[in-house]
Amino acid sequence: MIQDATMAETTSAHVAAQDAVAEFSGATKRFGEVLAADRINLRIRRGEFLSFLGPSGCGKTTALRMLAGFETPTEGSVLIDGHDVSAVPAHKRPVNMVFQHYALFPHMTVAQNVGYGLRQRRPRLSRSDIAQKVDKALATVRLEAFGERRIWELSGGQQQRVALARAIINEPQILLLDEPMAALDAKLRGEMQRELLELQRSLNITFVLVTHDQEEALSMSDRICIMGKGRIAQVGSPQELYDRPSNRYVADFVGKANIVAGQIAGRQGGMAQVVLGNGTKVIVHDLPADNRQHAEIAIRPEALSIAPQEAPLPEGTVALASRVTHRTFLGDRTEYLLVADGIGPLQVNAPRQAARALGEHDVGAQVHILWPVGTGLVLAADT
Repeated sequence: MIQDATMAETTSAHVAAQDAVAEFSGATKRFGEVLAADRINLRIRRGEFLSFLGPSGCGKTTALRMLAGFETPTEGSVLIDGHDVSAVPAHKRPVNMVFQHYALFPHMTVAQNVGYGLRQRRPRLSRSDIAQKVDKALATVRLEAFGERRIWELSGGQQQRVALARAIINEPQILLLDEPMAALDAKLRGEMQRELLELQRSLNITFVLVTHDQEEALSMSDRICIMGKGRIAQVGSPQELYDRPSNRYVADFVGKANIVAGQIAGRQGGMAQVVLGNGTKVIVHDLPADNRQHAEIAIRPEALSIAPQEAPLPEGTVALASRVTHRTFLGDRTEYLLVADGIGPLQVNAPRQAARALGEHDVGAQVHILWPVGTGLVLAADT
């Protein structure tokens, strides 16, 4: 299902340099008969925000733990600043990690938690130097007045900031984040995502996030590495992955996508004419460099629209006769599930403004799904 992927060469305005701070080179990890990571090849750019995204068991946490030094590759290597650190223990790497449950010491104050790593350094730092660094770290995460509090006196969001302060106080080259917002409620999670992104921008430290939350990855990352069955499916910017998924696995996992089968009738200039199951012909973007005739097309729900069957068709639009089976109002949009004759179920997301202009459609209504020319993408075959 998953295919090898080369790193997408995208640019980011706030990433000052394109040199690699870390690299996976054929990194493979086995736990007995279980292949947790399979020949991972990936260069992580200095100063970028990279996310590993995928479902449980896809290999993303194993990749993070190999980078942190908590796991040693069975084959291949992990490099930091061009040096092979595969056998270097975690405490000797220029890397710090924020865990999902923060791993804070409940018997210590906030300041003592933040300064814990500094107190382990040899040669020892003076108390005044540690205090100064702790104050600076707490100020960075806006907890200046909380140094003497105990951990149980803090909210979940404040505890996360303490964990971040403890991680950044050692000035790591790479900060690793293992689903650090999974325990927060939806509203607080959104606030912390914005704060974390601002913190990364201000520190210019490479952040590597592991998450199964696609919205979190899309909103925060410079690049996303989609994982599946221990392998990299695709790497790219959030927009690239959303607009140009390489195969069905990526299209299904990043956002929502209608997957429609058809036969390719012709190709020209990066576009393909595809005949759908009911004989309707559509023009879509053509991605694969192969000669397959059978194709799967991905089309996002917001790219389609709905109109009454008697309404005139906009120029360059194909109409699919359909019936509304479900209608879900979500405030800013309405989600429709429809059955298109000879094709099957399709989802259409109608923005609130468009729904007001065109009218709402009740369950059971006979309508047209409007498919604009050039909308949709032929997917490469999963391997």
